[in-house]
Amino acid sequence: MSGLIFSLRTGRLWPCSRLIRPSSLLLLPPLSRDNSSKMSSDAHWLSPADRDQMVMELRASGWVEVEDRDAIFKELHFKTFNQAFGFMSRVALQAEKMNHHPEWFNVYNKVQITLTTHDCGGLSKRDIKMAKFIDKISLSM
Repeated sequence: MSGLIFSLRTGRLWPCSRLIRPSSLLLLPPLSRDNSSKMSSDAHWLSPADRDQMVMELRASGWVEVEDRDAIFKELHFKTFNQAFGFMSRVALQAEKMNHHPEWFNVYNKVQITLTTHDCGGLSKRDIKMAKFIDKISLSM
């Protein structure tokens, strides 16, 4: 099931003892975009030779391959939470432009990012482009 789920609340505090029942949720259809239904050429799986070459280049900047998954991972550390959040905001804007969104986790000044293309079930040119963008932005922070 896809779509957005919204729940309305009344009062000032969330009731701790009240469970939200599925019937109280409003389901909306997924948002459509002209480019989201078509897989662009950079969303296709990488050939083994291209993959090896491109991943080797990214390893030099700290990316590692994820065990048991066709994905790459990097952990970045910033001086403050504000820098980490600013970095994530810049990446989020680029991700929207590319229609390619990272899996990520943030605590204070640390950001962990995993890139893979779910459309093709593994690494694609999109992941490589996103990783290079992430490296460029992280150097400017």
